[in-house]
Amino acid sequence: MSIGGILAQLLAIALALALAPLLTGWVNQWRAWLQNRRAPSLLQPYRVLHKLFNKESVVADTASPLFRIAPYIMFGCMALACGIAPTLSTDLPLAPAADAIALVGLFALARVFISLAAIDIGTAFGTLGARREMLVGFLAEPALLMVLFSASLITQSTSLAKIVETLTHQPFAIHPSLAVAGVAFTMVSLAENARVPVDNPTTHLELTMIHEALILEYSGRHLALVEWAASLKLFAYSCIGLALFVPWGIAEAGTPFAIVLAIPVLVAKLAVGGVLLALIETINAKKRLFLVPEFLTTAFLLAVLALLVHVLLGA
Repeated sequence: MSIGGILAQLLAIALALALAPLLTGWVNQWRAWLQNRRAPSLLQPYRVLHKLFNKESVVADTASPLFRIAPYIMFGCMALACGIAPTLSTDLPLAPAADAIALVGLFALARVFISLAAIDIGTAFGTLGARREMLVGFLAEPALLMVLFSASLITQSTSLAKIVETLTHQPFAIHPSLAVAGVAFTMVSLAENARVPVDNPTTHLELTMIHEALILEYSGRHLALVEWAASLKLFAYSCIGLALFVPWGIAEAGTPFAIVLAIPVLVAKLAVGGVLLALIETINAKKRLFLVPEFLTTAFLLAVLALLVHVLLGA
């Protein structure tokens, strides 16, 4: 475990904490522009977090300690997930112990706690949101695992750092299995981050909302942590997609010069990805809830198809 690797690991987590709200603001800006609306400020997510952290947290009398600790666990899981994903360097101390399976486990752990907290408070909306969230997770997690396994078959490793190192050293080629897996990953990412067409992050209509129903009873610093964790989750999924499908530009050593060069490359790739996400949300309509299982089942079948393409064709 090198000093450079430890510094790269800490810098990756710090960068995720700083840039995650900015990515959310960037997506919101482009979504407004593409819909011919006046866009909010790029720094609006930071202002919202600052306002919430300075407000008092109001907790119901019927809430158990689980309701209070769930935002902290969710935030910690998302921060750790951003540390596992190779954003700046592949020389990460967490890489040997935390592979793709552990990464999916972190997402599942955060989902379980926030869903239990929503049920714990005893409101109808919280229970409704928890059921929908668990349904989405039940269908999205196997598809995400299949996508990660497709990449691991090419590189013979489930470590994201190893996958990046292997893909960057290979001659440039279009892998049909990765191309199909990329479509499946995009569909899973939209569902996991409560984006259109699965969910609308700006709605409070009780018949359609999923993520917002989970957090209606939170306020103050608890709500700030949940919103920050949601931005971190979007950042983590974006970095996972970049590591799997656009791995070039990530430093392979923990040297300061290589990491400094990797920062603008990462920001540029995230900027392009944010525009594409806003475009996808603009050209698609919100699906009805009973069509969401079909959407995620399609993603799972595409991920399995990617595995079969690699096994049968070796590509």
